[in-house]
Amino acid sequence: MTPLSPAPPPAPRGALPDLLQSVEQSLAGAGVTLTTSGSTGHPKRVAISAEALHASALATAERVGGHGHWLLALPTDHIAGWQVVARSVLAGTVPARLDGPFTVEAFISAAAGVTGAPRLVSLVPTQLLRLLDDPAGRSAVADFDAVLVGGAALPTPVLQRAEAAGVSIHRTYGMTETSGGCVYDETPLSGVQVTLDEGRVLLGGPVLAREYLGDPTLTAERFTTDSSGQRWFRTDDVGELDVSGRLRLLGRADDVINTGGLKVAPRPVEDALTGLSEVREALVLGVPDPEWGQRVAAVLVPQLPSAPARRPSTEAVRDLLRDQLPTHALPRQVVWLEQLPVLPSGKPDRGALRTLCAGESGTMGPYRGSAGVN
Repeated sequence: MTPLSPAPPPAPRGALPDLLQSVEQSLAGAGVTLTTSGSTGHPKRVAISAEALHASALATAERVGGHGHWLLALPTDHIAGWQVVARSVLAGTVPARLDGPFTVEAFISAAAGVTGAPRLVSLVPTQLLRLLDDPAGRSAVADFDAVLVGGAALPTPVLQRAEAAGVSIHRTYGMTETSGGCVYDETPLSGVQVTLDEGRVLLGGPVLAREYLGDPTLTAERFTTDSSGQRWFRTDDVGELDVSGRLRLLGRADDVINTGGLKVAPRPVEDALTGLSEVREALVLGVPDPEWGQRVAAVLVPQLPSAPARRPSTEAVRDLLRDQLPTHALPRQVVWLEQLPVLPSGKPDRGALRTLCAGESGTMGPYRGSAGVN
């Protein structure tokens, strides 16, 4: 078996040629080893073959209208950023690069370097939201022919805002183990199969990684082969498939909240929360609770800066959602923050937020706590 090459760290300014060379080598047969984002708290090293990288990049090009010119706005030591470079290499183009921290100004400047067509970019939801909040940023992102958004759930109100602004959004779902996004807009890419096992999402096809490097036990647990010879990756996500094969995600299996013996999927609650005029971003968690086993906790970012006293309390939020959600899914704790903490990959830091909501003892009551907790 061909040994796989480790991914280099994110290239500093001026080091893009070195990064391109590394990606070319991975596509030529060396493959690559990349680390998962660690959003579950346990980063894993994933070995991905050149064949899987090719399959993913080619299927993406087919879905977005062909090979094109990319803006690299994500770190290249994770799969989303790495694949932007891989797609560029296969297209025979060189990506423009956003150097340094993501800001609207940095995005606009980097976007000016994408001179060919089609113009393509991959973002996480937080980046998209910042661009939509700024008129110049909104105009800049709308100039791209396709904007891939993944890494975390894209709230429906944000999607609607983007579409109203003329942004060509593709919601992507996938992970390092599937060479990046493999389901776009709820529909699998060419060659990708989706099935469910008691609600758990299983993904198959040529985009699957080889293994978890140095962990044969976890590899055997998560990468399986059925009786027909079809290879599958067992994800951490739960979802539903409609009759046409479209996948609707409900959240991570380990994020499903068991409160008072009833189960709550975070995604529908988050969608309801971001539909409120006061809420810009929302993340829903299960937090240990002495009465309910787990309580539904909602971490919210306000739509506009405001004094804490003017932000809806837990009871007010519950009242606003009573016509949309069953009683057991209504948040029993609401925490307002100026912004959500994120990991280097751009995904929300769920571990830090769970700790914040739980408090030092892990048994913070639903309506008391530190400043910002109602």
